[in-house]
Amino acid sequence: DVLVADIVTAEFFDGILDKADASCPGKKFYTRAAFIEALNSFNDFGRIGSIDDSKREIAAFFGHVTHEIGHFCYIKEIHGHSKKYCSKAYTKYYPCNPNKGYYGRGPIQLTWNFNYGSAGKSSGFDGLNSPETVANDPVISFKTALWYWMKKVHPIIHQGFGATIQAINYFECHGAHLARVKGRVAHYTEYCHQLGVAPGNNLTC
Repeated sequence: DVLVADIVTAEFFDGILDKADASCPGKKFYTRAAFIEALNSFNDFGRIGSIDDSKREIAAFFGHVTHEIGHFCYIKEIHGHSKKYCSKAYTKYYPCNPNKGYYGRGPIQLTWNFNYGSAGKSSGFDGLNSPETVANDPVISFKTALWYWMKKVHPIIHQGFGATIQAINYFECHGAHLARVKGRVAHYTEYCHQLGVAPGNNLTC
């Protein structure tokens, strides 16, 4: 049985974090311990298939996180406080608090009221009324990233890394964002190399 903690070693995690500038707010926020604690709520992450499959999923997760928040540099979206991200189509089930903004926070930049509401129910916090919890509690922060991953990305991980880009940021696959796609692929393949596993086919979307 694969133990994700054995693959995501302190050396691996700190190797990502160490590339962030000393002034980065995430430098003292994101820790391997918080990731491991959050992982306890998601038993299937990195544990479906062979050991190589596990390593590829872990490399994919951290590849996207590295791209999204710059080697764990950022906790929340730059200039995000000016954006509400309240989808009217979902306010029946996930009513927006007019005093809150549902902009990107956490390792995969959780965004929109419906994601905050749903992730909050899953992770034990009030996502609609206290979305800032994702930027204040590192365990909750990782929980929301893993929640999104297990909901949107994990089911299609077998299709290759390109499919995971589509699941994380659809727009990068259908626009003038080739450099961003290449950036994600570069991080993923680097982490596959570190973990001693082939990156597989279908790397781009």
